[in-house]
Amino acid sequence: MARYYIETYGCTSNRGESQAIERRLRQGGHYPVENPSRADVAILNTCTVVEKTERNMLRRATELDEQTPADLVVTGCMALAQGEAFEDADVDAEILHWDDVPEYVRNGECPTATPGTEVVLDDVTGILPIARGCLSDCSYCITKQATGTIDSPPVAGNVEKARELLDAGAREIRITGQDTGVYGLENGERKLPELLTRICELAGDFRVRVGMANPKGVYGMHEELADVFAAHDELYNFLHAPVQSGSDDVLTDMRRRHRTPEFKEIVAAFDDRLDYWTLATDFIVGFPTETEADFQQSMDLLRDVEPEKINVTRFSKRPGTDAAELDGLGGTIKKERSSAMTDLKMDVVGRAHDAMVGEEHTVLLTQDGTEDSLVGYDEAHRQVAIPEAESMGLELGDFVDVEITGHNTVYALGEPIRTVAKTA
Repeated sequence: MARYYIETYGCTSNRGESQAIERRLRQGGHYPVENPSRADVAILNTCTVVEKTERNMLRRATELDEQTPADLVVTGCMALAQGEAFEDADVDAEILHWDDVPEYVRNGECPTATPGTEVVLDDVTGILPIARGCLSDCSYCITKQATGTIDSPPVAGNVEKARELLDAGAREIRITGQDTGVYGLENGERKLPELLTRICELAGDFRVRVGMANPKGVYGMHEELADVFAAHDELYNFLHAPVQSGSDDVLTDMRRRHRTPEFKEIVAAFDDRLDYWTLATDFIVGFPTETEADFQQSMDLLRDVEPEKINVTRFSKRPGTDAAELDGLGGTIKKERSSAMTDLKMDVVGRAHDAMVGEEHTVLLTQDGTEDSLVGYDEAHRQVAIPEAESMGLELGDFVDVEITGHNTVYALGEPIRTVAKTA
């Protein structure tokens, strides 16, 4: 049996991969330690979304290589797409696919089950990766080189995993994947609505958040999907659909599979069926072919649909991608456009939270805050902090009715009215 140490960076899907690795390690009798110096093997699950992240991964791999007396395993998106970068940086590590990590740690030993083989949770949140890979071929994305095309396990298997998470104490299930909207599409079937319905029919008090779904994957089932959200209180009324640009010309150059009219139809379908919901989306500013007019179309789209959660990213060239071969716009232009969109973002998001003040919402507490505060999410997965929550006897996993008393632009502040359900 081995002592392992694991660090995870990047998206929720990566966290789900790490949980799957840990589950298999614990089922084999291995156990975690909190310091790499005490580990027989250290595992670094990497991200490579932008150039700054790449530098951070190489730095952290170098540090772990020095701190770990035995083996270092590097996995995740950067390992799979740019594994040679670690060798170039003189990092002594085994570069492995996620699925191969547990077998490497086992080193040919037979699994030895121990009492600690329960499903791995992040406090009261269970992460459920429903599929791996995507159907897109975006010109700027290096992650596809790591994850490949979509591979969707059967609905029944994912439902059983959700049941296991709930049985292990999860109060929140986060459904993840590189693109949850294309779940099942490699077989010509749109299976996400069925999966969500069946998970929501499981016993217990819990909520489900659906992870990132590209607009093209959602479009075509957007009305059916919005109906599922409207029918099940277990689902957070939350959709993360990254549009990336308001210009169809730029979307073409990005090789995004959707266009802005499709994105707007998706938003309209959810607006029609849900009185209170959150649209999360992403914009890339400064793509090499983005003109000033293209950028203004993105700004206009942001003003038009008013997403409640917005991620703004400056374009950065990723090695091995087609967009990396294009002449860039220069740092000054990208910085100016990013600053302008971020200012608009803060106005839009601030207005959304300002409108919440005085309303009552039911919040599921999922994480610790500062001092004795706790943080959770309301019905639309908007973040709400409750000051002095622990002093009031509240715990992670509690459902609490709150009155929204204020906000800090990107999250709300709540005052408890009553506890709806206590954690088990």
